[in-house]
Amino acid sequence: MSNQVRTVNPATHEVVFEHPGTSLAEAAKIAAASKEAFKSYRTLSLDNKKQIVRRALEIISSRIDVLAKEVTTQMGRPIRYCAGEIKTAILRSEHMIDIAEGCLEDLPGKPEANFKRHVKKVPVGPILIAGAWNYPYLTTVNALIPALLAGNSVILRPSPQVPLFGNRLLEIFTEAGLPANVLQVVHIGSLDVLDQVAQLPEIQSISFTGSTIGGIRLREATAGQVKPVHLELGGKDPAYVRPDVDVKDVAENLVDGAVFNSGQSCCSVERVYVHEKVYDDFVRAVQEELKSYVLDPHSFSGLIMNITDPSPYSYKLGDPLDETSTTGPVISAPAKEKIQSHIDDALAKGAVNSTPENATFSLAQTAGKGNWLAPVVLTNVNHSMVTMKEETFGPVMPIMKVSSDEEAVSLMNDSDYGLTASVWTKDIAAGEKLIDDIEAGTVFINRCDYPAPDLAWTGWKTSGLGCTLGPRAFDGFTKLKSYHIKGVSA
Repeated sequence: MSNQVRTVNPATHEVVFEHPGTSLAEAAKIAAASKEAFKSYRTLSLDNKKQIVRRALEIISSRIDVLAKEVTTQMGRPIRYCAGEIKTAILRSEHMIDIAEGCLEDLPGKPEANFKRHVKKVPVGPILIAGAWNYPYLTTVNALIPALLAGNSVILRPSPQVPLFGNRLLEIFTEAGLPANVLQVVHIGSLDVLDQVAQLPEIQSISFTGSTIGGIRLREATAGQVKPVHLELGGKDPAYVRPDVDVKDVAENLVDGAVFNSGQSCCSVERVYVHEKVYDDFVRAVQEELKSYVLDPHSFSGLIMNITDPSPYSYKLGDPLDETSTTGPVISAPAKEKIQSHIDDALAKGAVNSTPENATFSLAQTAGKGNWLAPVVLTNVNHSMVTMKEETFGPVMPIMKVSSDEEAVSLMNDSDYGLTASVWTKDIAAGEKLIDDIEAGTVFINRCDYPAPDLAWTGWKTSGLGCTLGPRAFDGFTKLKSYHIKGVSA
């Protein structure tokens, strides 16, 4: 397998970045430099580390427009949302700075005469962070900021689909005063090479955000080493709509949860269970919501369109560099093929394509330019279908009828994944009883698709291992060291 990194704009298929790939020999030198840099960086005071990170955040804030456009051209999310990702990443990082002292403080031992006894949380050493492409800044700061604040050196491997943001972070943190080699970037296109880099003895811990398959690979690659591997992986996040809801309001929220970022989020709503009493009304409300979905006739070469005025609209599939577009292409041709295969499998097994007519278009009409895929609503679905069991990672909204709360929870738990889940109801007490029984790391009532920086972000089952965000955000980047010091007052 080639180790080359070749990044293609998913909207135009133009090449935006090429790199021969960091070889294992080059990575070994980088790891050795990281280990050396760690020796001095770990001794910096927390205040000094905070100062460096805050300065980096100020520089990022001053360059949001440029950085946002780079994200759009690499992964296809509409430009109107990319600045928001970076701003949220800054806020999330500032929260980690604010809680760092409390999270990293010593843990006192039981008083003992003539002894000073306590536990320190100390940095682990060089950390390999392998980031994701769908929210490159957000998912990376989850690991990078606590790792640096805790005193670790970092080797960042950005996803080959968004490599430029890794280069920018290195430039920015260097400008902010981060000592040389505390942060380094490797571009690796081959999973085999990534596995080998993860095995380097200098690497003391690994943080991976991406597919479940990729995470399992890394764990297996390092199975012979006593090395922590922290994983933020995929999801098949369910929602349950109880019969007491305002159907229109819930439909609006869940369509956004399923379609935003073209459904390319680990916590996107990927399956919806609706009580039979409101099922038909809910499907109609979803269709009404998507009837405002239009296509930009200027975005697709050769696209046959009858729409002459795309306004007003709630959703617009079009050129991601156009400020009026709300949805862009999916990340790659293989991703589009996988999503389509999930749709085809469901239809072959009896599902009904219930997408409003004006929210669809023929992929053949895009003249091969861009990975365009409009939202799809599937009804009459069941758990024999791939799209109800495996991560689709695209703008597909399967809706299944259920007859009771118990059936809904059973189906929600019938999954190898357990990242997030939501229940929609006016009866909060009943909803709280239901979410207690749902097997997921984050559960919502009347909300979805929302990681909170002050709460733990953790996956159950094959959705992850370890925790980012919240008061445990630093646990994956420190190890415990107990001190027994005789001859001093307790």
